[in-house]
Amino acid sequence: MQKGLTGSARITVTEVHTAMAFGSGRVRVYGTPAMVGLMEKAAIEAVDHKLPQGYVSVGTKIDVKHSAPTPVGMHVTANAELLDTDGPKLKFRVEAYDGNEKIGEGLHDRFIIRLEDLNKRAETKLK
Repeated sequence: MQKGLTGSARITVTEVHTAMAFGSGRVRVYGTPAMVGLMEKAAIEAVDHKLPQGYVSVGTKIDVKHSAPTPVGMHVTANAELLDTDGPKLKFRVEAYDGNEKIGEGLHDRFIIRLEDLNKRAETKLK
């Protein structure tokens, strides 16, 4: 995986994206959990298409700051840039913008794993 790969993801903020909908606040603006999910999607867009068949990247850590409110109806775009790799470990810079300003930024780690192995590990918890 080469450093510098980028990805982006975009949504229009609706009621399901608000802090109220996630239970993470009592305000009707774009919620931090939704922003984190969009940032993760941008990171996936940067690298998952480069992985061998049967492999995916999974999020393992995210450290972000949500710095500005975005109302329902506005668009939000998240961007991710691959900063570093260490074997299957990936580190991204992530940012999110609405139509007026940067609303969030931080770092996000992902790990490359074989999907079959992930599913097997998860299923063992049901036994």
